[in-house]
Amino acid sequence: MMKQNQQPFILEITVLSAEGLNTNCSSTLFSRRIRPFITFTTVPPSPYNHHMMMMSSSSSSSKGDKKCHVYRTRVDDEGGTNPRWGDKFDVPLDHTFFANRYSTIHLQLYTKRLIVGQAQLGWCQIPVYDFGSSPVGTVRYLSYRLRARDGSRGPAIVNLAVKLQSFVPVSGLHSDTCHTVVGIPVTVLPRAAAECSRL
Repeated sequence: MMKQNQQPFILEITVLSAEGLNTNCSSTLFSRRIRPFITFTTVPPSPYNHHMMMMSSSSSSSKGDKKCHVYRTRVDDEGGTNPRWGDKFDVPLDHTFFANRYSTIHLQLYTKRLIVGQAQLGWCQIPVYDFGSSPVGTVRYLSYRLRARDGSRGPAIVNLAVKLQSFVPVSGLHSDTCHTVVGIPVTVLPRAAAECSRL
């Protein structure tokens, strides 16, 4: 574990793709096609994190959390039920995130609608132990089955690549306002060596 005076780790997250999105749900009733995108944020350590998964807001991580960053992919207008993004994010995580076994990354999948805005299609949470024990610099490919708003498991799957980097100074880490961070497009690599899944 990191010491109190050490700089935060950087978790590099690449949102690769999703599979098997449901086009028959009520969220897409007034739209002829799915225009999916993903948001995620770190969830404050708590044994009750699953209650937060029912939240559909993409503008903040939790009420009263002053250090809030929401990360968002581009909208995939072409992928339909099997979208691909390949958007990369550098997420700063301090020692307290790794020290608590309840720490998670809260990921939500939305579709962008032309008339009534975005609608949530599913969510999942990425527990710290899925990547916290990996050697620095090692890429892991993770897949998670998405859940509905009521917590039931759905057919859709989201695919990610994560790499824990050595701690690096990050400007703005202690900002008192929420920010939305848009990912950097990169080449999507084939998942030739999937190391972990939460299906």
